[in-house]
Amino acid sequence: MLFEKTASVVTAKREEEILEFWNKERIFQQSIKNREGCKPFVFFEGPPTANGMPHPGHVLTKAMKDLVPRYKTMCGCHVGRKAGWDTHGLPVELEVEKQLGLTCKQDIERYGIEAFIKKCRESVFKYEGEWRRMVTRGGFWVDMEDPYITCTDGYIETVWWILSKFWEKGLLYEGHKVVPYCPRCGTALSSHEVAQGYDEVEDPSVYVRFKVKGQADTYFLVWTTTPWTLLSNVALAVGKDVEYVRVKHEGQTLIMAKARLEAVLKEGWEVVSTCTGAELAGIDYEPLYTFAKLEKKAHFVILGDFVSTEDGTGIVHIAPAFGEDDYRVGQANNLPVVQMVNLEGKFKPEVTPWAGRFVKEADGDIIRDLKASGKLFSAGRIKHTYPFCWRCDSPLLYYARHSWFIRTTAIKDEIIANNKKINWYPEHIRDGRFGNFLENMIDWAISRDRYWGTPLPIWKCRCGHQILIGSKEELKKRALKKFDEIELHKPYVDEVEVACDKCGELMKRVPEVIDCWFDSGAMHTAQWHYPFENVEKFKSQYPADFICEAVDQTRGWFYSLLVTSTFLHHVPAYKNVVVLGLICDKNGIKMSKSKGNVLDCMSLFDKYGADAVRWFLYSSTAPWNTRRFFEDGIAETQSRFLGTLQNVYSFFVMYANTESFDPKKHTMPLAQRTELDRWIVSRFNRVVGEVRAAMDQFEVTRATAAMETFVDELSNWYVRRSRRRFWGSIADAESLSAFVTLWEVLVGFSKLVAPFTPFISETIYQNLVRRIDPKAFASVHLCDYPVAEAAQMDEALERKMGFVMRVVQLGRAARNEDNLKVRQPLAEMKVVAPDATDRAALEAMKAIVMEELNVKAVTMLADGGALTNYLIKPNFRTIGKGPYKGFIPKIKAHLEAADGNAVHKAITAGGYAFEIEGNPVTLKAEDVEVCTLAAGELAVQTEGTLTVALDKKLTRPLILEGLARELVNKIQFMRKESGLEVQDRIRAAWHVADASKRADIEEMLKNHKEYICQETLAVALEPMADPSAGSEWNCNGILVRVQISKEQMQ
Repeated sequence: MLFEKTASVVTAKREEEILEFWNKERIFQQSIKNREGCKPFVFFEGPPTANGMPHPGHVLTKAMKDLVPRYKTMCGCHVGRKAGWDTHGLPVELEVEKQLGLTCKQDIERYGIEAFIKKCRESVFKYEGEWRRMVTRGGFWVDMEDPYITCTDGYIETVWWILSKFWEKGLLYEGHKVVPYCPRCGTALSSHEVAQGYDEVEDPSVYVRFKVKGQADTYFLVWTTTPWTLLSNVALAVGKDVEYVRVKHEGQTLIMAKARLEAVLKEGWEVVSTCTGAELAGIDYEPLYTFAKLEKKAHFVILGDFVSTEDGTGIVHIAPAFGEDDYRVGQANNLPVVQMVNLEGKFKPEVTPWAGRFVKEADGDIIRDLKASGKLFSAGRIKHTYPFCWRCDSPLLYYARHSWFIRTTAIKDEIIANNKKINWYPEHIRDGRFGNFLENMIDWAISRDRYWGTPLPIWKCRCGHQILIGSKEELKKRALKKFDEIELHKPYVDEVEVACDKCGELMKRVPEVIDCWFDSGAMHTAQWHYPFENVEKFKSQYPADFICEAVDQTRGWFYSLLVTSTFLHHVPAYKNVVVLGLICDKNGIKMSKSKGNVLDCMSLFDKYGADAVRWFLYSSTAPWNTRRFFEDGIAETQSRFLGTLQNVYSFFVMYANTESFDPKKHTMPLAQRTELDRWIVSRFNRVVGEVRAAMDQFEVTRATAAMETFVDELSNWYVRRSRRRFWGSIADAESLSAFVTLWEVLVGFSKLVAPFTPFISETIYQNLVRRIDPKAFASVHLCDYPVAEAAQMDEALERKMGFVMRVVQLGRAARNEDNLKVRQPLAEMKVVAPDATDRAALEAMKAIVMEELNVKAVTMLADGGALTNYLIKPNFRTIGKGPYKGFIPKIKAHLEAADGNAVHKAITAGGYAFEIEGNPVTLKAEDVEVCTLAAGELAVQTEGTLTVALDKKLTRPLILEGLARELVNKIQFMRKESGLEVQDRIRAAWHVADASKRADIEEMLKNHKEYICQETLAVALEPMADPSAGSEWNCNGILVRVQISKEQMQ
């Protein structure tokens, strides 16, 4: 047996065997080594956090990030695939806090920072085993033996060096700004982190009266959704040129923007006077609360360029401690910064009624207090988006805080220009989601008041002098207390003191660590420990040709990569970026553990195979679309595509072994092969070109669609049309042509599909190539990717065969609609094809159509007027968008009265022209709906200009032949169920209990017995000796009992 016998179904167990083979032969490593010296294709791995379990979203990104490097490698490129681990930051700290039962920073410091840091380091790779299993089982090839790890000293040292470059340019500075702050985590966040955590919430919507000093019953009416910030109010802002009014309302005078009167007061007001915002500036008002002792003048009206009349009252309450605009105008107007909230988000002791309460939880009590004091005008609720911490889900507060910033605004124009150089897939992300974010860029708040992260390498002296240390060597030289080695983490680097260059006193490191997004965004350089080593390696591996992550990384890794690379290298870190959509469940709901709708991908790998999961992810929708990920879809994919491919492969192996076909010995030039063989070879080459073109544009779904169509044609047209040739001997030229062709196509397709479904492609290649040629490449993944061979493509033949397949498809549809089994022969099919080339193609391949549709004759017609009656209706949707939308009722009436056949003929020729009340109207094919009504005893189907009509009249000979084919079908089914080999001969017997029907069977056998025996390999077909034996079948209304047994060969 030349080829290993194979199952007709895909099994996950076979994938495990392939994994063992890859591991033993180090195929992944070979695939990279073999391409050394070839054109580089640079891939950057976005680093996952290894202290969390992998989920379907990670499988999607891994699948996409595996596909392109595999494809480019087979196309002849050298593609390094260095893995990475993102090991710093809040994700790790929160996991450790949970393990230790800690709830805040004070708990951490009581536990001990050094002990906490050690726990963080231990936790970093808590789930590394699960990640490795997922990556290995999924066939995702990435170098996990030599990854970059963001918490290693080498990586940190490069990050320090990058920070030193910002420092040298004056772009890293210390500032006091309002920044988004997580009270649970006790640290500030950057703007791109905040952008990842917005959610819709319901908050208070309150209108408050601020009493004007010295004016009886006169109030500024102010709106806010954060009542807790009112305790820190120091001013009210108005728009300089906005028109304001004083109105009488329920016995009080209210001041507000004129444009907001109706929306806020509804009714019952009387305008007393009007003025501009400029005229209100400087007016004093009474504070709502007096918990704070102020050292500066406060509680007066100021001007603000951010005030609008789109919502609220046109008057904005100002609390510089809690808003960016508030802080800016506060500085401009020398206002005090009143901070009534501590770093845990709770009111300070001086706020006696609510001391120790989390601010947002106190909103209700504050509203009740305002109502009791008569300062509340109205209160309600509002739904709006609000930022939450992207890691712990706590609501963020905006605090005026000390922080360290990178002045990204100084290089904003260069960043935006570099973004224009990047190819985004999909393209709209570049100028849309990502571009808009860049346009609104603010300075990067880079410092974090946490523990486990890259220490900010800035040392400060009490005299005010500051230095930034950019390497381990520099740290050693400057350290007063010498050391041989030191870990570049807290608390170890905090113990290093250096002498001040200005005054000679001790300098200590600032306590902050940096944003972990800066860590991951520096990987383009830090993964190589550049510039301390690997200088040439870095130069050859920068920038990346391809990166790929989920859409949320537009405000994360994609951003940090671009900012750091633009500053450092003035060239974007990546040329092409594929942005993946989110993963949802079957019902379109985002997957989450709390909802219980997260699928276990390892179980899916084990049940259906990684190939099935991969193909489903590639083929279900474009990479950038939101996708539904569900088990039924994976099962259907396994059956539809992989199952069909496996069936074709196992079919070939079975008959190739039967005929002892050896592709090394049995060959045939393409020109000598049959038309059907030349067609499938041409189609294969056409698909190769389509797949390459799609993959070069990262259009994965277009590539999979082309391959799915091809496999369907291979199985349901080529193999089915060639079955009898495979049953024959390779001594016959037509049979040999079929064997040679199918072997070539299967081997070629195994290479074409290899980057997508690496397991089944390896299985086919090992059996059909390596088993017979040990000198061939050890793996399909070491082969070159197929190239479309123009000499093997025949466009005219493809068009001809494609047209015939359309005719057959329509004929089957006609049979289905009229419940005519394909096994029932029909007398004739008429085909209406206006195109002479199509009619000629059909004439040349008439025999194929007759056999496929089981008809005795095929007649070609240029005009099918006698076969069908056409009912033409207006397409309201299309006409309603065009110039004739006002005539729709009259167009409808006209078409109902017109000759449908004449209208259809005119539309087929290019357009149907007529007049409505003297107005010319021309309807095109897209403007109408065509209903086909069969004339006489015909089953009719139409597609565009092509129409087929089957003659439904059944003569006695046709009925008997249909009965014979039905009996063949039942015997073939029994052969399969009995486990007989395809070449086994049988004896068959029959019995019909109903004497009135027995004559029909006898007459049928008289005419078709030889045909039945030939089709079923029966050496005998006789009446049954035991009428109770065998199985009973319904053959076109006749109950026939059939018995088969294997013929014992002498």
